[in-house]
Amino acid sequence: MSVSAMYPGTFDPITLGHEEILRRAVKLFDKVVVAIAANPGSKAPMFSLEERVELAEAAVGHIPNVEVTGYKGLTVDFARARGLAAIVRGLRAVSDFEYEFQLATMNRHLTEEVETIYLTPTEKYTFISSSLVREIARLGGDISEFVSPKVNKALLERLGRK
Repeated sequence: MSVSAMYPGTFDPITLGHEEILRRAVKLFDKVVVAIAANPGSKAPMFSLEERVELAEAAVGHIPNVEVTGYKGLTVDFARARGLAAIVRGLRAVSDFEYEFQLATMNRHLTEEVETIYLTPTEKYTFISSSLVREIARLGGDISEFVSPKVNKALLERLGRK
């Protein structure tokens, strides 16, 4: 039986922490779709949906059995429409748990066809978040150890630093 999953998020930008969760997810599922949310709710993304998809493809497109795409609407609707059995989410700290628990519970209320699976990053990536990476870059810090080279370049260019 083939079981596929989605790894949804804003990915603004995709980080090495995201990549690590994805590499582990592809060991569990036959295919993983990196689904980049077009409408990130209250977040105001630095990069457009098209740019975030392009950066994610550059960062993770070489990983076997991975597809990168943007999507609009409810995550569970996207999963059902694509025949994806699971939603993969990363949990970095206890502070992530309450929000992720609410999301999983609401998604289960909306459909029982899609399960939520949590993966925790290795210690090396527990402190990395896209918002923290953006803030460090804005303030002139070195983000090269947190993102792929193409993402690093794009962030610096967006901030007028290269």
